[in-house]
Amino acid sequence: MRFFRYSFILVWRIWFYAWVILTIIPIFPLLLLVTSSDKMYPAFYKIARAWAKTIIFVMGFKIELEEEEFLEREKSFMFCPNHTSMIDVFVMLAITKNPFVFVGKIELTKIPILGFFYKRTCIIVDRSDSKSRNDVFDKARIRLDDGLDICIFPEGLVPDDESVVLADFKNGAFRLAIEYQIPVVPITMYDCKKLFSYTFFSGSPGKLRVKVHSFISTEGLTLKDGNSLKKQTFNVIHNELVNDMEQQKINT
Repeated sequence: MRFFRYSFILVWRIWFYAWVILTIIPIFPLLLLVTSSDKMYPAFYKIARAWAKTIIFVMGFKIELEEEEFLEREKSFMFCPNHTSMIDVFVMLAITKNPFVFVGKIELTKIPILGFFYKRTCIIVDRSDSKSRNDVFDKARIRLDDGLDICIFPEGLVPDDESVVLADFKNGAFRLAIEYQIPVVPITMYDCKKLFSYTFFSGSPGKLRVKVHSFISTEGLTLKDGNSLKKQTFNVIHNELVNDMEQQKINT
């Protein structure tokens, strides 16, 4: 029985990588065009969103979205989701119509083909380089001035210890949100770790529950309020995850 389960997961994981890569190759020239200029980013975003929704569908996932507050097109936002899986990026693209830009780690630029476009469209940060960390703010400011939203996984990484509910948050997202006086949007992804973790022989198709929490206003806040804002955002997501885990235990 275990052999058949592992065989299924192996094929399923290969199926994922095949779809990710093979769906990019046919539209490679188009992607080169729409990533050649920041002005064309909204067009790229529409393609990326359709691609993400396709990957989620063919992997047998279904997103169940709960929104406590709805995004407005004419405003900018700072999205702050928890980060547990490589599928998180696809989920964020699928649930958010407003074009946004990811801030991501430099290591992902090494992924064949995908990393090439990742570098052309995302704000890249090398966390070991202080200059790179500072440059992130300048690049994010340009994107916000262009009317785009920003998405930062505030944990900064996927925790190595999968028993960790939520890793400590970094400061960057909250500093930017306060500087631009834009709302922080906490987002909880409940099931990505369970259904598609970084442990290769694990996971399965299923329902991906996502909750967009009420926005946290930064109006009138200064940089001195950064830690308080960070803590408030952390508590929203952490409490939601803990409560869900306790509810799951009761139901089982």
